[in-house]
Amino acid sequence: MGDRAFFVGGDGRFVARDRSGEIARFEQEIAEIRERRGMPAVRRDGGQKIVARRRAQLQADARYAAFVEQKSTLGIRDGVLQQPAEARFGLGVRAALERRQRELARRPLAGKSPPEPEHLARMFTIEVLTLFPEVFAPFVGLSIVGRAVDAGIAEIRYHHLLDYLEGKERADDAPFGGGAGMVLRIEPIARALDAILAAAPPGERRAIVLPSPSGRPFAQADARRFAQLDRLIVVCGHYEGIDERLAALYPAEELSLGDFVLTGGEIPALAILDATVRLLAGALRPESLADESFEGGLLDYPCYTRPPVFRGVAVPEVLLGGDHAKIAAWRREQSRARTAARRKDLLEKDEGSAGG
Repeated sequence: MGDRAFFVGGDGRFVARDRSGEIARFEQEIAEIRERRGMPAVRRDGGQKIVARRRAQLQADARYAAFVEQKSTLGIRDGVLQQPAEARFGLGVRAALERRQRELARRPLAGKSPPEPEHLARMFTIEVLTLFPEVFAPFVGLSIVGRAVDAGIAEIRYHHLLDYLEGKERADDAPFGGGAGMVLRIEPIARALDAILAAAPPGERRAIVLPSPSGRPFAQADARRFAQLDRLIVVCGHYEGIDERLAALYPAEELSLGDFVLTGGEIPALAILDATVRLLAGALRPESLADESFEGGLLDYPCYTRPPVFRGVAVPEVLLGGDHAKIAAWRREQSRARTAARRKDLLEKDEGSAGG
């Protein structure tokens, strides 16, 4: 087995080839797969300046607004799908898209239009400034966030920082004082922010967020606060970070997912988007939000489903008896016990506020 290379081909088939004499062919096939999928191809000159970039083309479907992205950013022409979904996202996502399209096709029953959602008191707008807008579409399009966009609860706009370069400018440059890595320049970010703020209505409630390992930890309270706003602007850093003058010129708050470093702000941005959008009115059923971690200052209680016994481990008997008062009491007890065992800081905070 050691003399063979195994990989999954672009058509989803499992392929094995002899290593000797086939490496060049393998690399060529990978390049062809990237071309078919429209994956971003970045080329740099000797000075690390970006000199070429191909942008992905995403699914455009008028019935599924989460995939109708900004045309200027992602190259969708006249709302027409330029590439089949499986060529860009793989067979698993294609199947999910097909299921979603079947669901949408079944919605109008007996000639009736789908019921209007009961939210829409306002549209929550998210602006994402990033070098890699392609990262967001698969997750957003197939998640609760995508359903919220589809229902008109939220709107997500992607601002490709390369679109805000002028002349022979570059998106990044070497840091003053020397050192490893490249720093995102302030000018293109400022142009994007200025354009967003100039077009925003006066008096709107908004926040500018900068994902950063130097920021304070992002918490559920932040997601609840953001969900009460009209607009959330997320600036995704990359490489060594963003020019520090961003925080001096704009009211940006730095937030971190934890004590670790990522290559860019796109993954934290997705986490912030997901945690916030799911709290918007109409995104989820209210009962789904009532009993979950951090609501009431405690962690969520343990959950079980069928079968009642699996590999000798049984579901607690109280959950099978049908006595809802006993079930509620058991869940409260389990929630406090789990919080005490895993997050004593939450329990102490809850007891301190009760005593004060």
